[in-house]
Amino acid sequence: MPAARRNRDYVRAMTAIRVLLVDDDPLVRAGLSFMMGGADDIRIVGEAADGGEVETLVDRTRPDVVLMDIRMPTVDGLTATERLRARPDAPQVVVLTTFHADEQVLRALRAGAAGFVLKDTPPAEILDAVRRVAAGDPVLSPTVTRQLMEHAAGTAADTRRARARERIAALNDREREVAVAVGRGLANADIATELFMSVATVKTHVSRILAKLDLNNRVQIALLAYDAGLLDADGDGD
Repeated sequence: MPAARRNRDYVRAMTAIRVLLVDDDPLVRAGLSFMMGGADDIRIVGEAADGGEVETLVDRTRPDVVLMDIRMPTVDGLTATERLRARPDAPQVVVLTTFHADEQVLRALRAGAAGFVLKDTPPAEILDAVRRVAAGDPVLSPTVTRQLMEHAAGTAADTRRARARERIAALNDREREVAVAVGRGLANADIATELFMSVATVKTHVSRILAKLDLNNRVQIALLAYDAGLLDADGDGD
C-alpha cells in the first residue's frame, strides 16, 4: 500500500467518530455496521449483544457514541445507560427504539442519553444523529420531547414537580430564563435574540445550569424545566 494512502487511512481512523453498537439482534447490528461502514467520518469500534457487556467494551474501545438498544434480555439499555452515564468521561448515548413515546426511552433520557432514533429511521438520518451527538447536540426535537414528557405524566407527576422545583431554585433569574428557552427547544442563537444577550453568554449560562443542576445535556435541562412546570402555558409553573 502506498505511503500516502496509509497516512490518509491513519488520519481518518484517528479523527473518525468512534461508535459502539449495542443490540441483541445480530441483524440490526449487521445492518447498522454495514450502513456506517460506508461513512468516512464514522468508525465502528465494537459490538455488544447485551447491556451487561457495555462497560467492559467502553473501557476497551473508548467510543465517542454508543448506539444503545432499550430492550435486551439480561441487562437492558436503560440500566446500561444509567451505569455508563454515571461514569466520568462517559461517551454519549443514543437510544435505539421502535417507539416514539415510551416510558423507558424517557427514563434513558433522564439518565443522560443525548437522544434517540427509531430503528426504521432512514440511514442518512441515523448517521446525522451520530454526528450531531458527537458534536454535543442532542438528537430530539421539541415536539418529540413534549410528546415523551406528556406520555410520562401520571401519578408520579406531582412528586417529580416538587423535586424539580427544588432543583430549579438553585438557578438565578437569568439562568431560569435560559432553562425555559432550552426547554422550548430554542437554539443558542434564538435564545440570544430573544433574551438580548450574546451567543457566548447563552453558552456560558447553559454550562452553568448543567453544572449547578448536575445534568449531562440540554435534553435533561428541558425535562427538568417541564417537570418543574416552567413550560406550562402561563409560564409561572403554578
